[in-house]
Amino acid sequence: MTTARVALCQLRTPATQGAALAHAEPLIRQAAADGAALIVTPEGSNLLQRDRARLMQAIQPLEADSFVVGVRALAAELKVAILIGSALVRRDDGQCANREVLVGPDGAIVATYDKIHMFDVDLPTGERHRESSLYTPGERAVIAPSPIGALGLTVCYDVRFPGLFAALARAGAVAISVPAAFTRPTGEAHWETLLRARAIETGAYILAAAQGGLHEDGRGTWGRSMIIGPWGQVLARADDDEPQVIAADIAADEVMKARASIPNLVNGRDYAAPEPAA
Repeated sequence: MTTARVALCQLRTPATQGAALAHAEPLIRQAAADGAALIVTPEGSNLLQRDRARLMQAIQPLEADSFVVGVRALAAELKVAILIGSALVRRDDGQCANREVLVGPDGAIVATYDKIHMFDVDLPTGERHRESSLYTPGERAVIAPSPIGALGLTVCYDVRFPGLFAALARAGAVAISVPAAFTRPTGEAHWETLLRARAIETGAYILAAAQGGLHEDGRGTWGRSMIIGPWGQVLARADDDEPQVIAADIAADEVMKARASIPNLVNGRDYAAPEPAA
């Protein structure tokens, strides 16, 4: 059975691109030295800044972002593919995007995905988030070639929309990324349950690199990065919020076995929606 090693870098990203690169680089190098063919970082890997004015001043176009430039150089030097879970970047039209970026072993950008589902919520704890006030949502789902096979791209809040995951799996994704910066209340309550459910529903590997801990800008994120197999089993897990690397071997044959055992991706049928409840 052919396998390929994937590593997730759990980060605690600072508030500037330069500091973020200095924070991530040692973990990326560690993952590459341990034999990873694909290295995945979390959502917001290039900077996390809650102050809107400072964030808008810091955000750069993808090609000019110093974190992205630095990661591309690392990928070429280490000859490894790196999935930037997302970089907060300026679009060509002047708007901003929460953009996932797959970098090939030659340092070239293989694919990008702009986060589709915006985290606009009021939590019971009093936390209020309006991601749509900062970022323009994406409009297309993306699968990209990678060293571990066809890779479906999602970001954080996308995990709550199983239709997106099913579409990626039906299109041939053997693994689906879920880089995240989950809040602590939602992470503690839902993180592992959602990830394992998406793996079971799609028969795909789930690669969930997370931000973790108390950040420079004052936010707290949940951590507990996870790699989950296509049968819903946890293959690797970070047990806390600390920056670290976790890794596991990916085998496309296991995806085929899971989907043959539970063929829900092909058994689905169209149906009429119910009438709204009175």
